[in-house]
Amino acid sequence: MNTIYLKSFIRCKRKAWLDFKGNKSYEVWSPHKAIDKINQYQIFSELCNGEIYTGLKACERGSQGVIGLKIKGNLFQNFNAEIHPQLLVKTKGTSKWGSYKYLPAVYRLGHKTTKEHLFDLTFSSIILGTYQESKIEKGLIISSFGNKINVEEVYLNKKLIKKVLNVLLSLHESLEGFIPEITQDRKKCTICSWQNFCDKEAKENGYLTDIDGIGSKTATLLKTNGISNTQKLASYNEKELRDKLSIFNEQKYEKASKFIKQAQSYIYGEPYYISKNNDPCDLLKKTASGFYVFDIESNPDYKHDFLYGFLKVTNILQRKEELIYEPILNLKNNKEESYRQIIKMLFSHNEWPVLHYGETEKIAIINIAKNLNFSFEEIDSLTSRFIDLHTLIRKSWILPLKNYGLKTVSNWLGFEWVQKNVSGSKALYWWIQYQITENEIFLKKILQYNKDDCLATLKIAEYLIKNQLKKN
Repeated sequence: MNTIYLKSFIRCKRKAWLDFKGNKSYEVWSPHKAIDKINQYQIFSELCNGEIYTGLKACERGSQGVIGLKIKGNLFQNFNAEIHPQLLVKTKGTSKWGSYKYLPAVYRLGHKTTKEHLFDLTFSSIILGTYQESKIEKGLIISSFGNKINVEEVYLNKKLIKKVLNVLLSLHESLEGFIPEITQDRKKCTICSWQNFCDKEAKENGYLTDIDGIGSKTATLLKTNGISNTQKLASYNEKELRDKLSIFNEQKYEKASKFIKQAQSYIYGEPYYISKNNDPCDLLKKTASGFYVFDIESNPDYKHDFLYGFLKVTNILQRKEELIYEPILNLKNNKEESYRQIIKMLFSHNEWPVLHYGETEKIAIINIAKNLNFSFEEIDSLTSRFIDLHTLIRKSWILPLKNYGLKTVSNWLGFEWVQKNVSGSKALYWWIQYQITENEIFLKKILQYNKDDCLATLKIAEYLIKNQLKKN
């Protein structure tokens, strides 16, 4: 048992088992882990004034911060354990190394301290205390907000230690057994390196949470009414399902028809046209004289939009090779020069609509306009040009897909990114690498990715228009 399996177990029992026994060829590299490591190191280094070193020798010479250490120990009942502390911070006291000792510290992203933080600290403290021959009364949670390092002290009482020991027993039992069931709360799976492995099994077994709009609570509700998988849901009578769901939740009653149709589409691979509202034919009229496709790359942890990508399209039938892609970089956060470039571009064709996928782009433009002291009327006039294709396609179609993300929908339509296995998180990883190294290769990768995002959005617009024209 080690701290890595413990943290995985708290998130998902199946993940911990796969980390321990799973076939590593099915595991996919996650940029989230790499980004987390980079952020950790930067913040830990700042906390320790740059005096941060690796391994046991760093402890022996009394370095202020120590990373990359593995410590083995024995918990109870001959359970072998190993901790990988994120950081050890030197403090007053005595230990086998001299007139100082170390406290374990963990990095926290966000404002909320979770079980994962508390249990990681407690487990590390139990083993570290014995190893350094000095009791540990508290651990540290390190976070960063507004360019300021925050340190929260967590005192390790008997109640918390007992909880952790019980969880470790459960972890040991789980790792010794068969692979656990797939978690019902599939939203947590989006950044998991085992997602593809579990997705394949979930689809084969008809997991209800694979259906768009069905979370763990709705899945449980359906199961209590005898609907245990997607096949049963797809064949269920709509009126019967409405009657059953209406007892519990009026909103679920209204969604009964969509749940059934989404399950049918997902199983049989056929899209369903569901609404003449938000007519995509209107999209053709609005884009007839030309339009922009707009996509942003962001670092959400620092609320920094570092790239605004625009694709100029004069005609929906225009050849892709003729399209003009114009990226606007915002290398340093809140630079008004990049904001003015964006507004200048938008107003160079002020009759053109702006196609985007999701709400991020519209919100960003509103914030830019406010930053440049636009009036409420000017902001309304500007944002009225924005057309969210994500909202439009969800209201117009049921697609045979697990979700309606840009990658999922455009891949289904046959679009391919130039760079393989890319994502917004990988683009963020490249951005962080570019900031550290100033290597232009990373910047070129980001620009290519953003351009492809714009082209993928255009592909969805073409689908909406083309299929609506067929129906008229």
